[in-house]
Amino acid sequence: MFVPFLIMLREGLEAALIVSLIASYLQRTQRGRWIGVMWIGVFLAAALCLGLGIFINETTGEFPQKQQEMFEGLVAVIAVFILTWMVFWMRKVSRNVKKQLEAAVDNALQKGNNHGWALIMMVFFAVAREGLESVFFLLASFQQDLGIWPPLGAMLGLATAVVLGFLLYWGGLRINLGAFFKWTSLFILLVAAGLAAGAIRAFHEAGLWNHFQDVAFDLSNTLSTHTLFGTLLEGIFGYQEAPSVSEVAVYFIYLIPALVLFALPPRAAAAPSRSAP
Repeated sequence: MFVPFLIMLREGLEAALIVSLIASYLQRTQRGRWIGVMWIGVFLAAALCLGLGIFINETTGEFPQKQQEMFEGLVAVIAVFILTWMVFWMRKVSRNVKKQLEAAVDNALQKGNNHGWALIMMVFFAVAREGLESVFFLLASFQQDLGIWPPLGAMLGLATAVVLGFLLYWGGLRINLGAFFKWTSLFILLVAAGLAAGAIRAFHEAGLWNHFQDVAFDLSNTLSTHTLFGTLLEGIFGYQEAPSVSEVAVYFIYLIPALVLFALPPRAAAAPSRSAP
């Protein structure tokens, strides 16, 4: 429950920041009449992500066992790439995202389209990117942890992000967003490493990967996944009490370079050129 909550809180807050920055810029430049048009793009993006997630989740349950395991492995791999890209993209553009959005709004409203389709599509793609990232992670998360708690955690995270987004827009809340994204990014890299190891396990169960399957270590007598703490570690970080050598190797092959790259100073994103409104 906690991982879907945190991912949806972070992704939802990113989307809420995008929407609030666009709305604030429209108000500040006396173009508040376009805010309703902006919301069309938001709702279209939300509908796309929700529909895609439901469709994939409902159709894949009919696969035979081996195909189901293969699909779960592929979804986990996609989720690892998306989570990693999300972490490093936000780290790179966080200083200039406000200017980039304002330039995109100016460009969209200079198209001469009185119906605001350019603005709708700009907002749609900006919000859909965040939503589609969440869809693939949640699919991987729901497959690893069945039951009502993961969806409930995701909904609570999204609801919290929406409330925080409105409070940020109204100016009644101040959050150290730099610290928030830094620590959640580190947490997400640990989650992604667990997903990578889980993908190798799924591929083995699908018969696609049968190398290095000796047990690396066995902690079943020390930290079993049947204990409360072990269950929490399994649900959050993909912990296994008796993982294979390939699972442990993939975990660290992903995690160590990711943490090293994250520790390096970020390269500043190039500031976009602004056109006069």
